[in-house]
Parts: sequence; C-alpha cells; structure tokens
Amino acid sequence: MRDFAALHRAGDPLVLPNVWDVASARSLADAGFPALGTTSLGVAAASGLPDGLGATAAETLRLIRALATLPVCLTADIETGSVEAAAAVAASGAVGVNMEDAMGPAAAHAALISAVKQQVPGLFVNARTDTHWQRPGDLRETLHRVRRYADAGADGVFVPGLSEPADIAAVVAAVDLPVNILFLPGRHTVAELADLGVRRISTGSLLFRAALAAAVRTAEAVRDGLPIATGLPSYTQVNAAASAPAPG
Repeated sequence: MRDFAALHRAGDPLVLPNVWDVASARSLADAGFPALGTTSLGVAAASGLPDGLGATAAETLRLIRALATLPVCLTADIETGSVEAAAAVAASGAVGVNMEDAMGPAAAHAALISAVKQQVPGLFVNARTDTHWQRPGDLRETLHRVRRYADAGADGVFVPGLSEPADIAAVVAAVDLPVNILFLPGRHTVAELADLGVRRISTGSLLFRAALAAAVRTAEAVRDGLPIATGLPSYTQVNAAASAPAPG
C-alpha cells in the first residue's frame, strides 16, 4: 500500500482512470498511468448485470486477477463491499478498495471499514459516502460521515458528485486524509481540484461511457458515409497489447 498511498500528493493529485476489462487497463497502463481502478458500472454493464446491487463481485475479482501482473497499482470498486470481498481482491493483487456507504447507517459503514483494516491492514481503504451521488447533497452529513470513516481507519475518503469549490475545500479541511473527487466534465479541472487540496481524482464510469459513445458514433459514420476518426489503434496493436505478458 505504501507506494499507492504515496501517489496521493497534495498539489499533484493522482488522476485515477477506471477500467472495465483487460484491454482498457493495458491501454491506460501503456499510456503511463501509475494506478488504475475498476469501474463498477463498466464491469457490470459489460457483463449485462446491474450496478450497485452487489452482482459483480465475481467479475471484479476475475478482472483483478487478470490485471495483477500489470506494472501499476490496482484498486477495486467493490460497491458496499464486505470483509470477505476486500480480502479476496487483496489476495488477487489489488492494493486498494473503494467501499461505498450508499447512505446506509454511518455506524455500520464505519464498523465495516474497521473490520477490513483489521483483516487486511495493508489494503488502502477508500471510504465513499453517497451524500452527493444521485441526491441533492448535504454537506453537514458529508462532513459527519467522512470524519466518522477517518476515525474508523479509512486511508482516504471519496465524495462522488461533490462539485462546489467551497464544499470540496470543507471536506479537505475536515479530515487529515487524501480526499477523492469524481471528475465531472465542465464542472472543474484537475488544476482547480489540486488547488483545493484534493489528492485523488477518479474518472468513474466516464471512460466506459465515452467508449460506448465513440463506438456508436463510429458505427453511425460507417452507415452514413461520414469520416471516421483518425488515430485509432490498429488491430495488430490491440491484439498484441491485450495478449502480451506484462513486463516482468
């Protein structure tokens, strides 16, 4: 965990791309990103399963095992998670987990964080609170929860959907831990988040959704006789990257 934790730097935050399969992970590792996370929506949707219902534990575990030889730090989104799920992904090669409270009782999530840290002390636990995710947002509740999770032993806290600079600064000031923010296109930039003290910026499902949109646009361009985007990786490049063993 030490190397992964060191990537969470004030003023120079970790930009963490979230991947859904081997090809996306290898491509981003080749692009020079030192750490990758899984996206629960991407893994779920690619498998024809719902997100947020604990339906993709097996798929996430298989993906971590497939990526374990890549020369990057891996962190797994295990949704609300469990001690068993956290221990399993750690044993398969992950150095961190993202565990969400889905706005259940803060005490229960804090207890889960403590149990995971007791069972797998070397695992970086990123404690997510959903106070601003698909909800209007409640900063007071957010601050209560991130402090509670920090006290329980979390290594970082994550508040997806938080976008107002003053609110982000308040969360950063509330805990002596790396604060993780979900990148929201058009709402902020990496430089702005760095200035606010954010130490980790996740892409979440953004890359997966962008890939789907690009696939549809390309198919429509073929159908409608429009230009195709240039600079695409070749068949040979993708095949070689996806099947080649990771450097030792």
